[in-house]
Amino acid sequence: MATKTLSIGTVHDKIPADLHKVLTKNEKARATWEDITPLARNEWLCWVESATLNETRARRIKRAEEELAAGDRRPCCWIGCIHRTDKAISPSVQWVLSRGKKKS
Repeated sequence: MATKTLSIGTVHDKIPADLHKVLTKNEKARATWEDITPLARNEWLCWVESATLNETRARRIKRAEEELAAGDRRPCCWIGCIHRTDKAISPSVQWVLSRGKKKS
């Protein structure tokens, strides 16, 4: 069985194996994936890859499959990819990121 080629994001230019598997088996999710912009794909990739626990990552993979199959173009409630270097991080995202640092 040949591996299906999928479009990638911008900063995150590799699709993790677990997400790739979901996208190649779910036709509706794959159709949305291919229809969204590289920046939108980047948001999904960053959202999945930023999970620090295996359980969280598994939940995000499942949600990505369901939400992409439903036609959602970006992950809900995601602050956006902080890895982009083509624009400054917005003040609201800076605030969210700074909240995690104050816990001491």
